[in-house]
Amino acid sequence: MKKVLLLRPRGFCAGVVRAIDVVKLALEAYGPPIYVRKEIVHNRHVVEELRAAGAIFVEELDEVPEGSRVIFSAHGVAPSVREQARARNLEVIDATCPLVTKVHLEAIRFARLGYTIVLIGHRDHDEVIGTMGEAPHCTVVVSSIEEVDQLAPPDPQRVAYITQTTLSLEETRHIVERLRERFPAVQGPAAQDICYATENRQLAVKAVAPLCQLLLVVGSRNSSNSRRLVEVARNAGVTAYLLDDASELKPEWFEGVDTVAVTAGASAPEYLVQELLRALARQGFEHVEEVALKDEDVRFTLPPQLVQVTTRLSAVER
Repeated sequence: MKKVLLLRPRGFCAGVVRAIDVVKLALEAYGPPIYVRKEIVHNRHVVEELRAAGAIFVEELDEVPEGSRVIFSAHGVAPSVREQARARNLEVIDATCPLVTKVHLEAIRFARLGYTIVLIGHRDHDEVIGTMGEAPHCTVVVSSIEEVDQLAPPDPQRVAYITQTTLSLEETRHIVERLRERFPAVQGPAAQDICYATENRQLAVKAVAPLCQLLLVVGSRNSSNSRRLVEVARNAGVTAYLLDDASELKPEWFEGVDTVAVTAGASAPEYLVQELLRALARQGFEHVEEVALKDEDVRFTLPPQLVQVTTRLSAVER
């Protein structure tokens, strides 16, 4: 019997829910246009839906008219971006994920203590660009053990590391181990920077790997946490593909396959997963079993100005 193993947890994390809510509530409270710097989250479908609702996505703040309202994405921004917003008299609503803010605060603390900061991550990712901007004079980005071996900090006794929140757990562990080998006094965050949602989704993929021949990850190409899920599956010996939506399915993927596992990156909406399940049913994979690793009940509060606005809107509706 052909079947689908549907992983849980999957899809939206608390930071993504918060970021999308920020845009929707801002549009409801203030009306369009609402400008958003960069993609609010890394998912093409989410961005297109919000654009259709009136959000205007820009790459940089010089595309935003002076005095306008702008939202910073979930991935965070460098202090220079905040300074530019003040100079242009922009009204900022910050949708940075609180777990990304945690990493920024760690960078600031280590910089004040005079450490060389090793930022483990992908240097072209929006989150890493924003974090590095907190202390560019003393931060170096590494993404591999080989790059750790090339480090030459001014004081090997004052080295600290922080990480991007959406990395591979295993790959990051190896990099940290090499850092500790090279710099025994290295300092790190009190709790790991890789976020709960990234960890939970990777652990779910590892758990199901022995039970399937194919794993499909719903997520966009520029979603770091989604790409890591594919890597985790492949490292476990399972064929895996990342797809934006069900339209990207290929019939040849199912040759010799009787069990398909399905998950979704932290910025992929659930309706895309359900569309994929319907497409898999048409391929003969009609039986769906949910594999639940753990439940997630994390919630983040809205930015202060939106809390005030929603309170007023609720009062008017009553």
